Amino acid sequence: MQVFASSVHRRHDPPAEVSGGSSIPAWEVPQRAEVIMTAVREAGHDIRTPREFGEGPIVAVHDPAMLLYLESAWREWQAAGTGRASIIPDTLLHDRYREGMGRSPEPDSPCGRIGYWCFDTATPIVAGTYEAARAAVDVALMAAEAVLTGEGAVYGLCRPPGHHAARTMFGGYCYFNNAAIAAEWLVAGGAGRVGILDVDFHHGNGTQQLFYDRADVAYASLHADPARMYPYFSGYAGETGTGDGVGGTFNQPLAAGTGDAAYLVALERALDWLLRRTEGPIVVSLGLDTFVEDPIGDLALTTAAYRECGRLVAASGRPLVILQEGGYHVPTLGANAREWLGGVEQE
Repeated sequence: MQVFASSVHRRHDPPAEVSGGSSIPAWEVPQRAEVIMTAVREAGHDIRTPREFGEGPIVAVHDPAMLLYLESAWREWQAAGTGRASIIPDTLLHDRYREGMGRSPEPDSPCGRIGYWCFDTATPIVAGTYEAARAAVDVALMAAEAVLTGEGAVYGLCRPPGHHAARTMFGGYCYFNNAAIAAEWLVAGGAGRVGILDVDFHHGNGTQQLFYDRADVAYASLHADPARMYPYFSGYAGETGTGDGVGGTFNQPLAAGTGDAAYLVALERALDWLLRRTEGPIVVSLGLDTFVEDPIGDLALTTAAYRECGRLVAASGRPLVILQEGGYHVPTLGANAREWLGGVEQE
């Protein structure tokens, strides 16, 4: 299996995030990708460096103004911000703030601009965030390109992750939506109707939003019930698409403590749904925060289950673009990724 990764991810090294009202050490740290990289190498894979694809594939998915903001945010923060080591919003553009008054213009203040684009307090911008996020997109596009040119399954070790980033906002540790950008690129390249299978613990609100009214990409997700877990405001079973995308979204909220057997049943259900609605490749948003020891999740998958997950997905017979999303129990992250990918190769 071809594997793509970039050492540029190390430039995004946030010291802290704000969660539950407290400043805590960041969960989304460089060590996540480093332990996976080590495990993948030990499994015998060569890790290839991506080439640069430029801004075009990003603005095919995201508002160009958001790209411009992320590109310039750190420079502006150094020039006119608070002087702190990371940019975290203290005021967020809530949808009801401007109720009846129309859309707000983007503020000039660096403190205001972050709250205009970011939807939470857990997604800091630091000196190397933009470069790392751009490299993660290039990793995803290299994986998509390899599949489009004939590879059966390719793994892109994306960091930072992407599935919470929407057209005009970012958050949830995500700046650009790697999986959505890859899917859009595949569609534009003639891959047919593409499926996205999101197996991260958290619902991929950004991916769902980006394709919610479209017929050319189908989105299936199994995730923690948003009634109890982040991101709270999307991922309910009744969300099935709108307009041209009616019937093109499939959400399976999972109960706390869901273990291997029940999870595999849900995964098979999601795959069956995707295979009935698509004929092209499947982009997998591979979150490993479903693991029983994950510090910010409450499902109960074991390392052994990940091999069977990978095998089931590969048994679909579809080309796979496998892109890394979450997973925050660093000591087991490498083993869990190795098992998931090993299941793909086993099939």
